[in-house]
Amino acid sequence: MERAVKENHKPSNVKVFHPMTEGPKRIPVSQPPSTQVRPPVTGVSAQRILGPSNVPQRVMMQAQKPVLSNQKPTAQGLLRPATHGHQTSKPQGPNENRNPQQTSHSSTPNMEKKGSTDQGKTLAVPKEEGKKKQWCLEDFEIGRPLGKGKFGNVYLARERESKFILALKVLFKSQLEKAGVEHQLRREVEIQSHLRHPNILRLYGYFHDACRVYLILDYAPGGELFRELQKCTRFDDQRSALYIKQLAEALLYCHSKKVIHRDIKPENLLLGSNGELKIADFGWSVHAPSSRRTTLCGTLDYLPPEMIEGRMHDEKVDLWSLGVLCYEFL
Repeated sequence: MERAVKENHKPSNVKVFHPMTEGPKRIPVSQPPSTQVRPPVTGVSAQRILGPSNVPQRVMMQAQKPVLSNQKPTAQGLLRPATHGHQTSKPQGPNENRNPQQTSHSSTPNMEKKGSTDQGKTLAVPKEEGKKKQWCLEDFEIGRPLGKGKFGNVYLARERESKFILALKVLFKSQLEKAGVEHQLRREVEIQSHLRHPNILRLYGYFHDACRVYLILDYAPGGELFRELQKCTRFDDQRSALYIKQLAEALLYCHSKKVIHRDIKPENLLLGSNGELKIADFGWSVHAPSSRRTTLCGTLDYLPPEMIEGRMHDEKVDLWSLGVLCYEFL
């Protein structure tokens, strides 16, 4: 009887688990840990933190506003009411500081190829001495977008007559007026259009219509230095020394013209067709013959102590930013 009960209760097809011989096994990891991917830089202002690993980092923060007086220019003070533009000066041809073999992943590849091989071309300007070129949008063939900012976009473009390849910066007047930065744009045009240095992005001219302002700029196919720094995390000694030398020479030229940039950072440095460094974005720049200013402006991580403390500052604020960049490169 008991034997029959035991046989009836005997489990069938039950696998006994032996923890010492069976169970989950550790699988060796064959792939290295993935590197942390940095989020793309947006138009929102950000704070740079120099971490122990010396890798460019970004912590999102609210847009930084300068400490300015209550004076706010009117919309009419931005540019002249006319809807045509002006040629500030005759630009150099694409054979200067340009690589004839430069290529780009453009939706209009023929534009870049044809324009870059036309050596000696310049923007068409009137022969009459002292007469300014009246630009309009129909003078240009618009290509792919190169970048996007808070107040507008930058496009690859080609001047129809000369086939000159350039960058066309398009700014919306409504956004400029809303932010109250019309005076900054006017000052940027006035200063940058008069600077002539191989390591400073050239501003050839401007024009505008009812809704937009257009800046005619030199084309820097290498893009932002910040993206290159993100990709490499740091530069070797030779490359860092080259960039610092070029930037120092450009700043020395600016300071000789009594111009203070006040916002030197990788995002405002571009790379030309030959890899040369070019200072761009003179929105915070100022022509200061007296060399003494009190405005708090720029990017937080590159501000010198005297500017943070509200003391008078001069062109040496750019040298402080140069030192921060030197540390960041290495």
